[in-house]
Amino acid sequence: MSESPKNESDPGLRSRLVDAGVALLAAEGVRALSLREIARRAGVSHGAPRRYFPTHLELLSAIARRGFEELGVSVRATLGSRTDDPRERTEALARTYLRFALENPGMYELMFRHDLLESGHLGLRDTSLPLFGVLVELVGRVRPEADARQVAGALWANLHGLAQLWRWGSLQLVTGDADFEPLLRAFLAAHLGPEAGR
Repeated sequence: MSESPKNESDPGLRSRLVDAGVALLAAEGVRALSLREIARRAGVSHGAPRRYFPTHLELLSAIARRGFEELGVSVRATLGSRTDDPRERTEALARTYLRFALENPGMYELMFRHDLLESGHLGLRDTSLPLFGVLVELVGRVRPEADARQVAGALWANLHGLAQLWRWGSLQLVTGDADFEPLLRAFLAAHLGPEAGR
């Protein structure tokens, strides 16, 4: 049954398309994110998404932006419930990041696709860079003598690798760990120095 033009020009359709993409991503992964399938799940014709997203890349960017927004909400909630100790806050942020990555593998993969970040569609970079800025600020407080941007970049790269390798089961195999916490503590010690009293 085809949708009426009224439904396809509905102002809420843009959001419905993104919602459908987010749900499809969670259920079937990045490879399932075709315009046709997202339109089908949103209950509109396969051409309807082009009214709001002229290219597939723009729709994918809108879906990825939702992921960065959700991660940002999680980070703010985590940091809002912590003490002012910058090391504790850095550890909490890192743990929140890892949990998001492991609980949302499809979204996580989409969010860090280079073509989406590089394209600049929908200001995706403007949504992602402030999260990195939070990490830089915290690292700068823990290690004021260091180049905080470089240390934060190295720490983030390790967290990203941990998330990917943990999801694949590779790190569990080589370390024998059933939890990522020992590796997280090792990364933090390597980049931030040992914890006080250790």
